[in-house]
Amino acid sequence: NLNYLPRHTLRSRNESIRCWSNIPFITMPLSRAHGKSFAHRSELKHAKRIVVKLGSAVVTRGDECGLALGRLASIVEQVSMLQNQGREMMIVTSGAVAFGKQRLRHEILLSQSVRQALHSGQSQLKDMAIPVLEARACAAAGQSGLMALYEAMFTQYSICAAQILVTNLDFHDEQKRRNLNGTLHELLRMNIVPIINTNDAVVPPPEPNSDLQGVNVISVKDNDSLAARLAVEMKTDLLIVLSDVEGLFDSPPGSDDAKLIDIFYPGDQQSVTFGTKSRVGMGGMEAKVKAALWALQGGTSVVIANGTHPKISGHVITDIVDGKKVGTFFSEVKPAGPTVEQQGEMARTGGRTLAALQPEQRAEIIYRLADLLTDQREEILLANKKDLEEAENKGRLALPLLKRLTLSTSKLNSLAIGLRQIAASSQDSVGRVIRRTRIAKDLELEQVTVPIGVLLVIFESRPDCLPQVSALAIASGNGLLLKGGKEAAYSNQILHHLTQEALSIHGVKDAVQLVNTREEVEDLCRLDKLIDLIIPRGSSQLVKDIQKAAKGIPVMGHSEGICHVYVDVDASVEKVTRIIRDSKCEYPAACNALETLLIHRDLLRTPLFDQIIDMLRIEQVKIHAGPKFASYLTFSPSEVKSLRTEYGDLECCIEVVDSVQEAVEHIHKYGSSHTDVIITENEKTAEFFLQHVDSACVFWNASTRFSDGYRFGLGAEVGISTSRIHARGPVGIEGLLTTKWLLRGDSHVVSDFSEQGSMKYLHESLPLPQRNTS
Repeated sequence: NLNYLPRHTLRSRNESIRCWSNIPFITMPLSRAHGKSFAHRSELKHAKRIVVKLGSAVVTRGDECGLALGRLASIVEQVSMLQNQGREMMIVTSGAVAFGKQRLRHEILLSQSVRQALHSGQSQLKDMAIPVLEARACAAAGQSGLMALYEAMFTQYSICAAQILVTNLDFHDEQKRRNLNGTLHELLRMNIVPIINTNDAVVPPPEPNSDLQGVNVISVKDNDSLAARLAVEMKTDLLIVLSDVEGLFDSPPGSDDAKLIDIFYPGDQQSVTFGTKSRVGMGGMEAKVKAALWALQGGTSVVIANGTHPKISGHVITDIVDGKKVGTFFSEVKPAGPTVEQQGEMARTGGRTLAALQPEQRAEIIYRLADLLTDQREEILLANKKDLEEAENKGRLALPLLKRLTLSTSKLNSLAIGLRQIAASSQDSVGRVIRRTRIAKDLELEQVTVPIGVLLVIFESRPDCLPQVSALAIASGNGLLLKGGKEAAYSNQILHHLTQEALSIHGVKDAVQLVNTREEVEDLCRLDKLIDLIIPRGSSQLVKDIQKAAKGIPVMGHSEGICHVYVDVDASVEKVTRIIRDSKCEYPAACNALETLLIHRDLLRTPLFDQIIDMLRIEQVKIHAGPKFASYLTFSPSEVKSLRTEYGDLECCIEVVDSVQEAVEHIHKYGSSHTDVIITENEKTAEFFLQHVDSACVFWNASTRFSDGYRFGLGAEVGISTSRIHARGPVGIEGLLTTKWLLRGDSHVVSDFSEQGSMKYLHESLPLPQRNTS
């Protein structure tokens, strides 16, 4: 293993020596215009000069004879895209030996086949043996073909490429080093992509540890060290090392419990066990790490990633430059707190401990949190005031979002009441037996409720969401990762602190984690080994983005809240305006607000219709006419652009339907399966609507705004789901539980139940234990 921890730094007049344990790396006294390496992945998008190192396993085919043309074409496309954005791209490539091996094998086979055809006949062709090919000869035969291939590919993007072959001497000889430096700078100035490779046709065999013998620089003995040396020499912002593994693991990839290291810091080598090198190439992962650390201390950021995986190789380079969580990022800046991966592990462990508590203990935690919300009211409102002042000063939030961001004494009191409801209703949520079956004599089966695992809840501008969701997670025994919007940073921080204070009374502080790192939402959605369910709380765009980004993790939520109110021909005049006003005007930014008003055709030009229009105008609601409604009017409001619009403001669409059946069909075609309402005094019509509308919530003579966990008596909700699997509608404690099966037997085996066996299946339903309703 490598073991080079930073111990001290020595400086003299001409050079600076930085030491990692007993291995000195001596950097050249060249000042870097761009300063230190980037501290965070999110800064990589600012990289101007980039070196992409393509390992042998990336460039060559699986049979090590010939090039992986499709993969290479994808890499060239990405490099060209970045080059055309104004970046300065350089490639350090392997592949000449493999390409030359393919050509020489072909020539030898052809030559042997001609000779044997002349002397022995066709029957012996199959017995021909191909001699072992010397690597330098293969390199000599492959260099020109490899470069011709690169030139042809780059030409497709109107980019010129130039080949540079180097050896170790080109870096040690001062004049050659300056010539190389000048050539590379001139090529970059002319918008040409330099393609660099070691001159394997003439390079001597590498001497082990030759870079440790007092020379001024790391020795160029493989393309990893070449890329690192070149990156530092050219003052490069970013070095991307592509290999055949996802990045750096804490133990050899494929071994049990091997974990990908997201960020690697100098000094972390002690926690890494290196395995064997890849199937081709000169260096293994140990060589890559050593080269990466040398480049890092020279001021160049480094990412080691997989360039061979078919699902990601087509965008791996651009993803890295965009700051996405790909591969292993090398950084000199170690964050003060835990990484999000560590937080996920802490939430998993804490959640399991939480689930093992007695129901009364989980309830005590929630009651304590409810008390803290009122006891620490002044501190909470002070933090919230700081968020509001920053948002107003920056002018980045619209009025509806500012309203969501605002906390008040009444909001905190309502929150506390909701939390106490959750605590009271959570007594038998976890471990409740929902089915008992006697399979056979002395063999009993139970189905019991258990937590889902670790939840990731992502929310925008809603600090009150944090204690609500935390209480539901605590009641259901789930670990929780919270990712709030930066606009509510101060509010979220104090609310999370209070949540952990409440959890501490039973030693489960780690069960709820607030992600404060610069983690992008898209990166969080890829943590399928740590997260079991993602719940987005925010705009429809946020939900859509998360549903698109989630990789292998289910998402609970709704992307849109297109809620309808249908006014039937038998509707009550007194009820119509009350329900419509409340549905649209009480909180127009909510996902359960009215967006489309369907009116029975026979109500047009009646006093009831006039009252509806007058009320909407008084409330300053902008009306958009549906196509059918517009056809009835001489002078109509602006015609709606789409009947699938969630306005989220004082706007709505009015459309005309001929019957309750047509209203149902319209809702199914244009709705989002969220909440839909009928206003009528005809019970038969109402029941038809209730039974036939396929939405999560369907109401009769009640406002759409009742679609809410607190109003349903759930205490609070983690969100409203329009999914057809698992939970649907406002999701409370029950929606955060799944089940497991417990089978208790006495030396039972399946063979006893065969035709010749001694036992028979009974499958008798057994009574359930009485629920605790206290």
